[in-house]
Amino acid sequence: IETLKIKVTEFTEKITRVPTLNDYMIMLALAFTAVGIAHFFGDYMSTYLTSSFDVVSDQKSFLSFLGSSFFWMVVIATGLGIALSFTKAKNYEGAGASKIGGMFIYILVATIGMKMDLGKVLENPGLIAVGFIWISIHAGLMILVAKMIKAPYFFLAVGSQANVGGAASAPVVAAEFHPSLTSVGVLLAVLGYVVGTGGALLCAYLMEVASSL
Repeated sequence: IETLKIKVTEFTEKITRVPTLNDYMIMLALAFTAVGIAHFFGDYMSTYLTSSFDVVSDQKSFLSFLGSSFFWMVVIATGLGIALSFTKAKNYEGAGASKIGGMFIYILVATIGMKMDLGKVLENPGLIAVGFIWISIHAGLMILVAKMIKAPYFFLAVGSQANVGGAASAPVVAAEFHPSLTSVGVLLAVLGYVVGTGGALLCAYLMEVASSL
């Protein structure tokens, strides 16, 4: 973990600069362009697949998720973000790209939270028990794997938070270990989104199979 701190610190010091108006405009342009592309092609993919394949248009089918424009929007936006990380755009991290991204993450979480109705939880308290079981299994597996591969506690804590809380909380946990590791928390959170999307689809399929038994 100390080696990671040194590498991240050196990279951060190398690209850190006082952000200018031009930097902010370019970062926002990249962000909103990526969102626009994700929305456009997300709607296109959803409409095309729904109208072309009965297995997608059938809401009872496992592949019906492919007809969701939101699914494609998330996949495309994530893909664009990962692609940009291999270009010179990654140097905007030194101008505060993660901080701006973090702000939008909090706006996203707040928007989702405003649509919640906590009163519904009382109508089915069994879901609370399911949540505790879910988190317990998650924690147990994380600790077991960390012990097996002898991973530093940093990766255990941040990796766990990246899976549970995503980009809204993983960077915060990473920063508690060292401020320079905030970007590592963001990367782990994005990786969690990428792996989690596939894992969630697999989980949904297994639950569908189990419910039909």
